[in-house]
Amino acid sequence: MKNRIITYLATAVTIAAFWLHGSAGNISRNDVEGALRQLDGEIKNIDGYMARRECRIDSIKRRRSAMAPGSKEWLESSMEIARSYNSFNNDSALAYYTEGLDMARAVEADSLVTEFRVRRATYLTLSGYIHDALYELQQVDTTRFDKGLWRTYHDATRQMYSYISTYYDGRSETYDRWNNMSISAQKRLLPLLDRNSDEYKLNLGEYYFSCREYAKSNEVLSELVKNTGHDTRTFAIASHILAQTARVRGDRNGYLYHLANSAIADARMATLEVTSIQELGGTLFEIGETRRAHDYLRMALENAVSSRAAVRMNQTSSLLTMVDHEHNRQVVMWRRISNVTIVIMGVLLVALGTALWYLRRQLKRVDSMKQHLEEANKTKDVYISQFLTLSSIYMDKLQQFSKLVNRKLSAGQVEELQKLTKSGKFIEEQSKEFYSVFDDAFLHIYPDFPRKVNELLRPEEQIVPAEGELLNSDLRILAFMRLGIDDAQRVAQILNYSVNTIYAYRNKLRNRAINRDSFEKDIMAIG
Repeated sequence: MKNRIITYLATAVTIAAFWLHGSAGNISRNDVEGALRQLDGEIKNIDGYMARRECRIDSIKRRRSAMAPGSKEWLESSMEIARSYNSFNNDSALAYYTEGLDMARAVEADSLVTEFRVRRATYLTLSGYIHDALYELQQVDTTRFDKGLWRTYHDATRQMYSYISTYYDGRSETYDRWNNMSISAQKRLLPLLDRNSDEYKLNLGEYYFSCREYAKSNEVLSELVKNTGHDTRTFAIASHILAQTARVRGDRNGYLYHLANSAIADARMATLEVTSIQELGGTLFEIGETRRAHDYLRMALENAVSSRAAVRMNQTSSLLTMVDHEHNRQVVMWRRISNVTIVIMGVLLVALGTALWYLRRQLKRVDSMKQHLEEANKTKDVYISQFLTLSSIYMDKLQQFSKLVNRKLSAGQVEELQKLTKSGKFIEEQSKEFYSVFDDAFLHIYPDFPRKVNELLRPEEQIVPAEGELLNSDLRILAFMRLGIDDAQRVAQILNYSVNTIYAYRNKLRNRAINRDSFEKDIMAIG
C-alpha cells in the first residue's frame, strides 16, 4: 500500500510538471498544430475511409460465399471477416466469431474452436459482457495448446484484461489487479513472438511502458514508427504509447503530437474503437481549446456508438458532457458578446450618422456663410465704389464752385454770388445727389430694411416712400441709426437738418412703433 501511494505521488508530480513546463522535447508547437490540422482534414474524409473498409470486408464475404461451409478455407475466411470488424463494428465481429465458433465445433476443428472462443471472449468484454467473457475463457482447454495457440491465447487475454481494467478506472485496487493480469499475459506473450517482427517490437515497447521503463519503451517504439506505414494499426498503437511516454517526461508538445498522429492513423484505417482522439479531445479541453476538444470528443462518441464499444461510450460520454457544457457556456458567452457588439455598433452607427448629419449641416452653414460673405464683400465693394464716386463728385463740385466763386469775384459780381449762396439751390442739388447715392448703397447692404422697419410699426403708421424714392427722411434717419451714427448733430449736418428736427423725427417714429421702449434696439437688430 505504501509503495502504491509513493508511485501515485511520483506520477502526480510528473503530470504537474508536464502541464507547468509545457514541452521538454524537440517537437514544437508548430509541429503540433500541423498534426492537428492534418487530423482535421482526415476527419472530413472519414466517410470515404469507412466505405473503403466496408468494401474490403464485402470482398472477403463474397470470396467466402464460394467456399464450402465448414471447410478450413471457409473457417479461416470467417476468422478474417471477424478480425476485419475488430475496432470497426463490435456487434458484427461478435456475430462472425460466434458463427465461426459454432461451425468449428460442428466440424470438430479444435484449434479454430479455441481461437474463435478466446477472440469472442475478448470482444464480449469490449461490449460490456465481462462475466460472459470470463465464463467463455474458462471453457478453453489449455492442456493441449501448441505454441501458436498459446500466442493467440496470451494476445487475446492481454487485450481482454486491459479492456476490463478500463471499466474500473478510478477504483485503484480493482484496476491494478486487472491491469497487472494484462501485463503478465503480455510478458508471457513476448517469448512466443518473432523478435524481428513489428508485433514483437510493439508488445515489447508497450511492456516496457507498463513496467515504467519509459526510456526503453520510447527507444523501441520510436524506431518502430520510423519503419512502419502511417496507416497501420501498429503505427497507431505505437504512437499512442509514445504519447504516454512524452506525457510522463513532461513533453506536452510531444504528447499532443503523437496522439494526433495516432488519431490520423486510426482515421485512415476507419478504426472506430479508439482512445487517441478521445484522449486528445480531453487534453485539448484542459488547455483551453474547447472548440477542437468538442469536435474530437463528438467524433470519438460517434465512433464508439458505430463500433458498439460500450467501454469507449462510457469514457467518451462523460468527457463530452463536461466539454459540451463548457462549449455551450462559451457559445452563450460569445453570443452575448456578439449581441453587445451589435448594440455598440448600432449606437456607433447612430452616432456616426448623427455626426455626419451635423457635419453636413455645418458644411451647409459654412457654405451659406461663405456665400453671405461673398455677397457682403460684393456689397462692400459696391459701397466703397459708390463712396469713392460720391467723394469724387463732391471734389469736382467743390472745384467747379471754387472756379465759379473766383470768376464772379474777378468780374465784380459779388451780388450775384451772394444771391447764389443765399438761395440754397446749390446745397439742395448736392443733397439730392447725396441721398440718391446713400440710399442705393445702404439698400445694397440692407435690402429688406424698409419692410423690416414697417414690421416694427403699427399698421396705420407704415412708412411708404414717395414714387421714385428709395428712402425718405424717416427711413434715412433710421438708416443712420442702424449704421451706428447715433449723434443727432452729425445726422443733422449730413441731412442738412437742424438738431431739433432730428430729435422730432426720432420721437415721432418711436410713437408710431408697436413697442416704443425697444424700438431703437429693434432697429439695431435688423440684419
